[in-house]
Amino acid sequence: MAQQANHSNASLTRQGQSNATGDARTLYLKLFSGEMFKGFQHNAIARDLVMKRTLKNGKSLQFIYTGHTKAEYHVPGQSILGNSDGAPPVAEKTITVDDLLISSAFVYELDETLAHYELRGEISKKIGYALAQKYDRLIFRAITRGARAASPLSSKAGFIEPGGTQIRVGTNAAASDAYVAASLVNAFYDAAAALDEKGVSSEGRVGVLNPRQYYELIQAVGSNGLVNRDAQGDALQSGNGIIEIAGIKIYKSMNIPFFSQYGTKFGTGSATNPGVTDPGNNGSFVGEALEDAAADVTGINNEYGEETEFANSCGLIFQREAAGVVEAIGPQVQVTSGDVSVVYQGDVILGRLAMGADYLNPAASVELFAGTATKPSAF
Repeated sequence: MAQQANHSNASLTRQGQSNATGDARTLYLKLFSGEMFKGFQHNAIARDLVMKRTLKNGKSLQFIYTGHTKAEYHVPGQSILGNSDGAPPVAEKTITVDDLLISSAFVYELDETLAHYELRGEISKKIGYALAQKYDRLIFRAITRGARAASPLSSKAGFIEPGGTQIRVGTNAAASDAYVAASLVNAFYDAAAALDEKGVSSEGRVGVLNPRQYYELIQAVGSNGLVNRDAQGDALQSGNGIIEIAGIKIYKSMNIPFFSQYGTKFGTGSATNPGVTDPGNNGSFVGEALEDAAADVTGINNEYGEETEFANSCGLIFQREAAGVVEAIGPQVQVTSGDVSVVYQGDVILGRLAMGADYLNPAASVELFAGTATKPSAF
């Protein structure tokens, strides 16, 4: 019996320990699950919703506006040399390319050799996301600016073209109106009517809201004028229940100006805060404040406004003529090679983009605002 007891108390050799001490699983292999968890990712949608032109051999692109003219009765014997009022009026808008926008990362060759997962593809995706996010943000800010502007054709008496539109969501002095489904629906119908009245084509009309606004609308499908029999059941539950309101196709984005931030704002309700409870652990990118993007900022050659100018903005409705995008260099990824790779024993992955955006036809832009009865001031 004594011999048996001594055998049961003998020390075990734990194959996972380092030098027979510490955690018994230290030396066991960590298996790669095959999953790469994505960072904060925005859906880039704006590029295909506005007028996009490619620029070559120049720094800016000119857009021409031609205004209305009138019909006249001919006087017998009178020469026809154009209307007596000199119509139609003509004006121009110039969009300049901003400086080169880049996002890059250095990949050390030894790290790639030792890593048991693929680095370059994932880094390239993140670089692409960064460029796409910036692209959307600048376009949406340009459209907001257009919604507050008069037409460039505004100096000839009797031939002033319509300008942008601003529509209040709700009737309370609270930013929380931005999340009231019935108020949003009414705003969409008001916007559609305003666009019709200003002669804006019904083709290519879209609305962009933040995710919480979008999901508030989904919950109201089947009521408040949001009957959409094609989007019930599975489509509704998957978050795609709203296709359009008043002929305006709806998108959701975290890149629209929303009470001086991008996409959302948490905190106590007020005239400039919708009062949504912070879900917590947001990291550095959720509820990100708008950066200054005025023409006096290095690298910016167009006017995109500043943070304080979007204090009550809460959504956009527009037609594709609302804004123009000029691209000198489209979104692309470059990777070093050859002698550079040898010298640094690694490669730089670089994403680059050269573009500029500005509003074109203000009449095609509608800004939604809440929390104040006063329309936000023009830029």
